[in-house]
Amino acid sequence: MLSAFLKKNKLKESDTVQVISKKQGFAGIILPSHVENVLTLKLTSGYNAGIKISTISSIKKMGSTKGVAKAKRVEIKKRKGLPTISILHTGGTIAGHVDYTTGAIFNSFEPADLISLFPEISELANIDSQLISNMFSEDMRFAHYKKIAEAIKKEMKKKPRGIVITHGTDTLHYTAAALAFMVEKPGIPILLVGAQRSSDRGSSDAAMNLTCAFEFITKTNFAGVGICMHENQSDSRCVILPPCKTRKMHTSRRDAFNPVNDTPIATIDYATRKISFGKKGYEQYTPSPKPTFKTKMADAVSLIKTHPHFKATLIDYLRKTKIKGLVVEGTGMGHMTVGTPDPLCKPENPKIKKAMEKLIASGCIVIMTSQTLYGRVHMHVYTNGVTLADMGVIAGEDMLPETAFVKLAWLLGNHKKSEVKKLMTTNLRGEITPATGIDTFNLPAGK
Repeated sequence: MLSAFLKKNKLKESDTVQVISKKQGFAGIILPSHVENVLTLKLTSGYNAGIKISTISSIKKMGSTKGVAKAKRVEIKKRKGLPTISILHTGGTIAGHVDYTTGAIFNSFEPADLISLFPEISELANIDSQLISNMFSEDMRFAHYKKIAEAIKKEMKKKPRGIVITHGTDTLHYTAAALAFMVEKPGIPILLVGAQRSSDRGSSDAAMNLTCAFEFITKTNFAGVGICMHENQSDSRCVILPPCKTRKMHTSRRDAFNPVNDTPIATIDYATRKISFGKKGYEQYTPSPKPTFKTKMADAVSLIKTHPHFKATLIDYLRKTKIKGLVVEGTGMGHMTVGTPDPLCKPENPKIKKAMEKLIASGCIVIMTSQTLYGRVHMHVYTNGVTLADMGVIAGEDMLPETAFVKLAWLLGNHKKSEVKKLMTTNLRGEITPATGIDTFNLPAGK
C-alpha cells in the first residue's frame, strides 16, 4: 500500500512533503516505514510521525534531499593497550542516526558504525558489538530478559572489561532490575544506557551517555549492574544509578531517570571526566569473575494499580487465570478499597475484600507497594492496611512497584514457593533499603 501510494503521488523516500490528514497538517521528510499502511515523516520539530495513508486527504511535494543510503563507514582496528567493552544492542534511539540534510542513515550495529556516531569511545576502549534485538522496549517480555542475560554470559567468556547494553528508555528500569537478579556477582560492570533524544537531534543525550558509561567502566573498579543517563538537563554530568531503585520519571527530559528511596552510585563530569562515588560497598571488579546466572521468570505474575471505584471482577479474573504472584500498587502506606465506612461503599468494597481473600487462599502471593513511590509501606497504621496484612498481603517495604513485580517473577521462577515470601522482604540486590528517610525525596522536576 505504501509503495503504491508513493508511486501514485510521484514521491520517494527523502522527499520533503506537506500532508493534510483529517484537517491536520504535517510537514517533513519521508522516512522508510516498516508498516505498509503508514507514511512516516521526520517533522521539522525533530520528532517522527506516522500517518495512516487512509486518513491522508492531500499530499504535496516541496523538495527532496539526497537519497537515503548507508553512511560512509570508518575503518577501525583493535588498538593495543586499550580494554575491550562489549556492546549488546536491544534497540532504542541511542544507536540510530539519520542525517536529514544529506539523507545518510546509520542503521547498523557494527563497531565501525558506532565509531562513526560516537568517535570519542574509540579513544577509551576497543569495541565488540552484538545485536540482540532491535525493538521498542515496551514490546519486551520476560523471554527478552533471559535472552539478554544469556548474551551477557556468552560475552563474559571473552573477558571484556565491561558490558554496555543499549536499550529503549520506556522500560529500561524493568530490564535493569531483571538483570540485577538474574546475574549474581558478575565481577564486571554491566551498564544499561539509553537516550531520551535520538542521535540526529542537536539536543541528543546519546553520545554523552555512552561516553560516560565507557569512562566509568574503564576508570573505576565498580562491578555489577547499573544505569548510565544524564544527571540534569545540561550536558554537564552523567549519573550511575542503582538498577533496582531507579525509575523513569518524565516522558522527555534528558534527566528522566531518578533514584527513588536511594542515592546515585556515582557521577561522571563530562568536561573533566572526573568520577565521584556517592555510595560505598559495591561489588569490586575482578578479571576472572565467577558469576551465577539464574534466568527463569515465572509467567503467571501481574502488577495492578488500585484506585477509587476499583472493581472486584479484576481480582476474580486473576484468580481464575491461576495467577501465582501479584504486586499491588496501593495507595499511601499500602492500602486498597477493602473498607466499608459508609453505605455508599456497598456492595463493591466488601466484594473486593472477599475477592482478595479468595485469591490469597488459592495460593497466590500478594505483595503491597505504594503509588507514592517515595517512602515505605506500613500496613499496621490504618485499618485497611491492617485488614490486608491480616489476609496475608506482604508489605513490599520501600521497593518500587516495577522492581517488586520483576523480583516476584524471578523468585517464583528460581526458588521454592516456601522460600519466596521470606525472600521478597529480604534485600538481595539493593532493592530494599534499611530505612527510608524523607531527604530521599527529590523528583527530577525539582532540580
